[in-house]
Amino acid sequence: MRALGFAFVTMMLAMVAWALPAQAQADPANDPPPHLKIHLVAETSRPKAGSKINLALDSTPQRGWHGYWQNPGDAGFPTKFAWTLPSKATAGDPRYPAPQQLIVAGLMNYVFEQPYAVIVPLTVPEGLAAGSKLPIKLHLQYLVCTKTLCVPEQADLATELTVGDGQSDPALAAQFAQWRRALPQPLGSRATYQAQGGAVQIAIPYPASAAGAGAYFYPITADAIDYAEPQKVARDGDRLVITTKGKGAPGPIEGVLSVDGHALALAAAPGVVPAAVATTAEGGWSTALIAFLGAVLGGLILNVMPCVFPILSLKALSLARAGGDELAARHEALAYTGGATAVCLALGAAILALRAGGSAVGWAFQLQDPHVVMLLLLLTVAIALNLAGVFEVPVPGFVNRTGSAGGAFVTGALAAFVATPCTGPFMAASLGAALILPWPAALAVFGGLGLGLALPFLLLGYVPALRKRLPRPGAWMDTLRRILSIPMWLTAVALAWVLGKQAGVDGMALALLVSLGAGIVLWAAGRRQARGLGFGAVALVMLALVAVAGVWLVRDHPGQAAVVAAGEEKFSEARLAQLRAQGRPVFAYFTADWCLTCKVNERVAIDTDAVHASFKAKNVAVLVGDWTNGDPVLGRFIEAHNRAGVPLYLYYPAGGGGPRILPQVLTPSLLEELQ
Repeated sequence: MRALGFAFVTMMLAMVAWALPAQAQADPANDPPPHLKIHLVAETSRPKAGSKINLALDSTPQRGWHGYWQNPGDAGFPTKFAWTLPSKATAGDPRYPAPQQLIVAGLMNYVFEQPYAVIVPLTVPEGLAAGSKLPIKLHLQYLVCTKTLCVPEQADLATELTVGDGQSDPALAAQFAQWRRALPQPLGSRATYQAQGGAVQIAIPYPASAAGAGAYFYPITADAIDYAEPQKVARDGDRLVITTKGKGAPGPIEGVLSVDGHALALAAAPGVVPAAVATTAEGGWSTALIAFLGAVLGGLILNVMPCVFPILSLKALSLARAGGDELAARHEALAYTGGATAVCLALGAAILALRAGGSAVGWAFQLQDPHVVMLLLLLTVAIALNLAGVFEVPVPGFVNRTGSAGGAFVTGALAAFVATPCTGPFMAASLGAALILPWPAALAVFGGLGLGLALPFLLLGYVPALRKRLPRPGAWMDTLRRILSIPMWLTAVALAWVLGKQAGVDGMALALLVSLGAGIVLWAAGRRQARGLGFGAVALVMLALVAVAGVWLVRDHPGQAAVVAAGEEKFSEARLAQLRAQGRPVFAYFTADWCLTCKVNERVAIDTDAVHASFKAKNVAVLVGDWTNGDPVLGRFIEAHNRAGVPLYLYYPAGGGGPRILPQVLTPSLLEELQ
């Protein structure tokens, strides 16, 4: 009875409010303040003619009150919009963020108890002259409630736009970016539901590597499910299955899945849903454990990369040179591990913090900035010259006071930092899962990457039998050291090429000039060391000046737009949707110039005659997403597939269905066999 009474009062109040014309309201000067404050905000006050911009209804409920979602649930009413727009201007359907659940007297309400924004697209008419005024007016009728009281309210909102260049204030652009991030993102794959025996099961494609924490389905389609009934969530491989009480919806069910801290918009078609295994709290922890182990294994594989292998080899040889001091070997191993883990944790914390602030960043995000690439290039050149014997690294006093462990810590940190351009097997799924795990578990995954990177040296430090297998010290070590400078020079060449892509030919020339300057300074310091003198304070100051000048002078001016090979197209979600609507199979891959794994895959697998012929015979469309400069649109798409960065390889089969996520390491045969 309480439930019926609450619903009846809500309905009657809303009907009275809807029936009252706006002119019958009391004098606004004497009206009490609204319980839901709404401001109409335009993305730009100077939109271009013929463009589409967003309008936001910036809404703030009074403490203890709540507004309603587009489907209010068992009680309440959705907001009514009445626009007054210039001729030929049109307003699209409002887009809501995911709501919260509120049960009152047994009735489920889908509400907003915290500030939120509804986004409405506005199409500006074409052919308008610059300076033309565009008055925008909106009359809203809505319901606002507490747990015991509902009040119908109305609001008249207005703003005036001026046709211009489309530029937006940076602070306003950042605010809209934050509002858009709160909106449900398209799932990209078709869900399925099955109604049987009064229950409905909804199978939603969702990667097995993701935690699936807090999954809840908010239906947009009215009366598709019993809103107040509990929803049971089960895991079945790469999908979530939600079971609840149904109401016999005959057609597709649209809604929003809230899971792992984000929202996904989806449509479920009638079909058959096989049984699944129930999800438990332990499932989330098992996902975190699997992600951690994958990160450890991925970090271990990074040791064979050309930028890391020389550093690991030198540290291993340093243990051989040190002899049989067991305690010193263990201290060095722990310090090296601490340095590698600390850098991975710092990078992971930075990624999580930036993503919490709304940036679509992933692993190796710092390499999207040419200033960081310039600094990394200078560092790589210095390491190569050191390995070649041009100079010896001066050890600061504070490091000397910590013994060899201090140098090992710095070396481990250096190895982790120079390894960031690489993404190998097991890393992508693990780091992707880290982005949607709770932050303590996410940091543990990033720490696992550092642990894996340091694992070979850690084993050498703690297993004497392994150290005994190392060759005896001798003159050959100097020869090997010079040979190990070659992969570091190759790394420097690759970084210079990346900088050329980011900053153009002038940027690459600047990088080479700055590298030459640093090389001259290091050669001069090495000559001093050969005469028995120290590295020299003047050399340190000169190095700092060269590095600062290089980082300050380089600018992000790409020399050319991203080039795609013949038969390939630049990726966009709109183009992907067009190709899928045509029923064509699609191979979409996401790459970056600084991603070593990406470039190897492209060279040995994707850009081969056999694969091109196979794709042509099967009418496979190829889309390329270039993430070199950190395109935020691509970043959000990559994130939606639970990946922390590139490479990402997706195959969409003909005739629909969700994408198949391909392995990080590709082979021509794997691509040729795609069906």
